[in-house]
Amino acid sequence: MNSSLKQKIEDIEKEIRETPYNKSTSKHIGRLKAKLSNLKEKLEEQQSSDSGGEGYAVPKTGDRTVALVGFPSVGKSTLVSAITGADSEVASYDFTTLEVVPGMLKYKGAEIQILDVPGLISGASAGKGRGKEVLSVVRNADLVALVTELGREEEQIKKIREELYETGIRLNQSPPEVRIDEKEKGGLSIVSSVDQDVREETIKSILREYKISNARVILREKITVDRLIDKLSGNRVYLPAITVINKIDKSNDNFNPVDKDKVFISAREGANIDKLKEKIYDKLNIMRVYLKPRNGSFDKEDPMVVKKHATVEDVCEKLHDKFLDDFRYAKIWGESSKFDGQQVGLDHELRDEDILTIIT
Repeated sequence: MNSSLKQKIEDIEKEIRETPYNKSTSKHIGRLKAKLSNLKEKLEEQQSSDSGGEGYAVPKTGDRTVALVGFPSVGKSTLVSAITGADSEVASYDFTTLEVVPGMLKYKGAEIQILDVPGLISGASAGKGRGKEVLSVVRNADLVALVTELGREEEQIKKIREELYETGIRLNQSPPEVRIDEKEKGGLSIVSSVDQDVREETIKSILREYKISNARVILREKITVDRLIDKLSGNRVYLPAITVINKIDKSNDNFNPVDKDKVFISAREGANIDKLKEKIYDKLNIMRVYLKPRNGSFDKEDPMVVKKHATVEDVCEKLHDKFLDDFRYAKIWGESSKFDGQQVGLDHELRDEDILTIIT
């Protein structure tokens, strides 16, 4: 059965490559891409079933998880040791990381789990080199660090992104702003708040490939065929990412440590490791809140780590449902308060290092 599916996938990929894209073929290509996505999902399910669904069982610990992804011998093991102190088998030959090696980075009060996963090879998304198991770990991370080596970074980044894309991982993207309200009858109606380049008939043909014949579809972005298919597939993950360019010690050039989402480092010599820690923390989009008992003091060394722009309600939910059920009000000290000890409600938005007392 797998061989039959693979052949169908190859045939459709070939047809897409050989079909010139224009207005008259856009509907046909859109339908082919939707069919291709469906077939790949079926193949993935079958392969997972055939292998017993096994992957790397990596329990998530700490406040957030970062996966280091790269090809063999780019220095991931040395890097995870440099920033966390974890021991990972390191040698000068390929495939030295034989299993997922976790380490813990403690930074600004947050505990950030760093996962050193086995090196990817080309074709990982198709299962080569235990690639599917590796990528299943990446899908569950909160941040992806693409680890490359100086001089080969453009080539390596391109290949890594392709492998991640093929397995449904979207880096530094937000989910498509598309809403689909299915109904029992009435056909398909498309409502858009912006002008669209994709023709309505193309959108409808893609929806029908996903067995959606009666629905109201609301588009709040200029949609592409691929983005629409991402929405319909329902198995895409959207993760923030940074690029780490390692081995700058092998060059005599001077590097700006941080360039947007790129960080230039030497894991072996420890160069710019502090800059990398800072970039990881910033990209995770987190902040600290200190919980203060009603008649006590707070522990500066033990903050609660929450997402930026979290509210008092978010903190209550993270603590326990009981805090929401019995909530009366909260008192706040810090940047988000108008004055020390201000009384606030559940919808109050917190700032980094606020001090919070919850009254139940």
